[in-house]
Amino acid sequence: MELFKQKVILLTGAAGSVGQELIRQLIPLKPAEIRAVDNNETALFFLGEQYRHNSPLTIHLGDVRDARKLEDLCQGVDIVLHLAAFKHVGLSEQNPFEAVKTNVLGVRNVIQAAHRAGVERVLFTSSDKAVNPTNVMGITKLMGERLMTAANLEMGGQGPRFSSVRFGNVMGSRGSVLPLFVAQIRQGGPVTVTDANMTRFVMALPDAVHLVLKACTLSCGGEVFVTKMPVMRILDLARAMIELLGPCHGYDPEDIAIRITGIRPGEKLYEELLSEEEMGRALELQQMFVVLPSLPELAAKVRYRYADKLEFASCRRPYMSSREIPLTLEEIKQFLLTHRLLEPGLPEDSGRQWEVEVGTTPYYVLNEMATVLKA
Repeated sequence: MELFKQKVILLTGAAGSVGQELIRQLIPLKPAEIRAVDNNETALFFLGEQYRHNSPLTIHLGDVRDARKLEDLCQGVDIVLHLAAFKHVGLSEQNPFEAVKTNVLGVRNVIQAAHRAGVERVLFTSSDKAVNPTNVMGITKLMGERLMTAANLEMGGQGPRFSSVRFGNVMGSRGSVLPLFVAQIRQGGPVTVTDANMTRFVMALPDAVHLVLKACTLSCGGEVFVTKMPVMRILDLARAMIELLGPCHGYDPEDIAIRITGIRPGEKLYEELLSEEEMGRALELQQMFVVLPSLPELAAKVRYRYADKLEFASCRRPYMSSREIPLTLEEIKQFLLTHRLLEPGLPEDSGRQWEVEVGTTPYYVLNEMATVLKA
């Protein structure tokens, strides 16, 4: 990751879950400066306190809706990582104008500021909900992708490289379903699932950040990078969490009910990361897919070359959660434990080890040390 060494990096949405993990992984890469931008005053303050000593991090209170502020912040910047967004489907449905201001006009502001400042690369974080969108959030994310791709045509292709990445559901982030399930299990249920057949692509926070860094390194301009990731049935996730956390709170897992509530407005039964339309212009790499631009003007100007392209590079089918083999119940438990996603759900008893089992393997979750160890 030599790309980031001694570079000035602007990070929007820095105080969010992914933003904080990105900062943690960027600092060892020795950038000259990380300009952390967020409109959450409290979270930004504590982020600054965390890295107050001997750190390349500088804190900036601001909003991507403020074009002039972004232009000031982009001066002297080499790389922009744009994470700031409205990401909640329900709230975006209820507040579509606000979602457009942040997720569409905010992207436009980032693009214009990057052009004027002579930035080298800009990476936009999108979502699986941008593929065949059925909700406001997905539509705005798709528009953000298209804006980023088209931005490569400005300045005769001599400006920054603009690209996007698509996330699945980032487990452990503030917008994931895990905190809801944890709270419901702590109360003894019921645990609410919208549909028994609902499936989702999932990724852990470190994997999401790795995708951002890798895509930024590979970017030629105009692509959308999609990492390969596991699929979970949400019903199975609920069952796994009940079995693992229920006993820690004194409940028999059999006594914690699961209630099916019905799909909410804008929600999809399954998610897509690669559509049928896109697969004809997508390449498969070892760990990800790359969706090339549909704009012929851009394809004619850019040579898309990637070192780890597979021998059979073209994609032969859409990448949908409904068509992938989901993780088993035991594999979901393994995923949760390996990525330390259960610790916020443990009782506040720092002197106790909580033993859980995955198959025949016992695990000890140490609340005081905040780690997960195999026995």
